[in-house]
Amino acid sequence: MPDITHDISVEPLNERIKQLERLLELSRNLSATLEPEPLLQTIIEVAADITYSQEASILLYNEVHDKLEFVAAPWFKRDTMKEILVPLDKSIAGQVFTHIEPIFVADAQSDPRHYRIVDKISGFKTQTLLTVPMVFQGKSTGVLTAVNKLGDRHYTENDVRVLETLASQAAIAIENAKLLKRSQEAYDELAEIDRMKSDFIAITSHELRTPLGLILGHATFLQETAPEELSKQIEVIVRSSMRLKGIIEDLSKIDNFQTGQSSVRKEEVNLNQLATDVKASFKEMVEEKNINLSLNMPNTLLTMEGDMDKITIALNHLVKNALTYVDEEGKVVVSLERVSDHIKISVKDDGIGIPEKDLERIFERFYQVEAHMTRRHGGMGLGLSVAKLMVVMHGGRITVESTEGKGSTFSMFFPTVEEQVSKTKPFI
Repeated sequence: MPDITHDISVEPLNERIKQLERLLELSRNLSATLEPEPLLQTIIEVAADITYSQEASILLYNEVHDKLEFVAAPWFKRDTMKEILVPLDKSIAGQVFTHIEPIFVADAQSDPRHYRIVDKISGFKTQTLLTVPMVFQGKSTGVLTAVNKLGDRHYTENDVRVLETLASQAAIAIENAKLLKRSQEAYDELAEIDRMKSDFIAITSHELRTPLGLILGHATFLQETAPEELSKQIEVIVRSSMRLKGIIEDLSKIDNFQTGQSSVRKEEVNLNQLATDVKASFKEMVEEKNINLSLNMPNTLLTMEGDMDKITIALNHLVKNALTYVDEEGKVVVSLERVSDHIKISVKDDGIGIPEKDLERIFERFYQVEAHMTRRHGGMGLGLSVAKLMVVMHGGRITVESTEGKGSTFSMFFPTVEEQVSKTKPFI
């Protein structure tokens, strides 16, 4: 504890009680006040009040200038004080900040450590002052200063303890405010990115549809009329156009969902037949890679109330994803089963698997597991996002289990009770 001049008179008990009451009141208000400026002003007002000082101020460390700057001062000279930068090596505040120890000065005008430029610019005369460090997680972040004890009295050890308590609360509150601000900025940035994604989806799906239709129409016509020696080149055009058509359709599905134009048209869906049809649609891809695509279905008919087209889209994307990421002669199994009050449709593969760090983001729009410059597979990272969208629209959920290098299992759970569907709010 620094050398503090003791007041020979005993402070009345009611003064101590008042100080504790104000500290308690401030503690309650700090958690509710997250805007930095009013927060700091409240702190210096309380600091001056509970130490019976003429005024108080807060200086925080400015890393750019390597000096202390006034961030809170009495309202009538706030703007003037904020223009002042206080050096660390030629001021009492700088010494307190550097050594993390409080300092009391009984006669500031005769003390060589006093930074007189502050008095000169502000038109104020400092007589006595008490400065304590503001510390957060063991690191000095600034100082809290009370000046000119009223009634020509000196600051006491009790003033030091009270001001240190207040400085500690202030340091935590200021850091919390900074953290909240950074979190809000990050949230706003993510919201802007999401808006840009949505705009991109809407514009792209709309603007590409017409020219692609023309390309595909002419290519199909040429495929029927062109000489045989050009058939392979035209086939490449048609195949590439169909691939682009699939991407645009995925974009359109997401855009329709976001704009509220998509809805679930409920009917009785024969899941056994649906899974069989999906398997048949990948015959060419399965034969090309010599993949074993099999169905694991119950002997009895499995049905549910839902939108057959949307369930087909979801299963198509999961099967295509599995076939894409398994090696030649790999295995993919589509399973159907009833689990309690849900229908479970799973797609299991023995492919490359998904790194654990990517599992939480695998269903995000445009998210790619592989590095952009080294990707061996096509696509825009929309398939799994669309699959999730289709499942969520039914009030269901989609999960993934995966071990890198061993394979993945994607599972869709559809509620079988109609009330569950109607009460579920779509979210993606």
